[in-house]
Amino acid sequence: GVLQDIDATIRHVAQAGKVGLVGYCWGGLLTWRAACELANLSAAVCYYGGGMTVSPESGRHPRCPVLAHFGERDHAIPIEGVRAFQLAQPNVSVQPYDAGHGFNCDQRAAFDAAAAALAQERSLAFFAKNLS
Repeated sequence: GVLQDIDATIRHVAQAGKVGLVGYCWGGLLTWRAACELANLSAAVCYYGGGMTVSPESGRHPRCPVLAHFGERDHAIPIEGVRAFQLAQPNVSVQPYDAGHGFNCDQRAAFDAAAAALAQERSLAFFAKNLS
């Protein structure tokens, strides 16, 4: 039922204009699924979406522009899977970083300030382009 909740939120917010969605880890996977399955979403940003890079997820087709951030040293999402996902999804902007899983969370030992700053810059530019 989580996608139903996300869909209800998107439909409500879409009354005010274009909607962007961002998610981290499991939320990154849900953001990916929302981009592929739900209407009224104008842009999606996935941070190290667990499960995104394996079948059947890698075979889905997004309905809106998607930006995906991954750590090259992610213990949970092997970089080989990220590269395969990138080949399977040529219209998705896949951005790898010299970082591990959770690199954007400043409450974790895996936090990487440089990678987080670059990912944030790219995410904000992506949303500015796709939501304006």
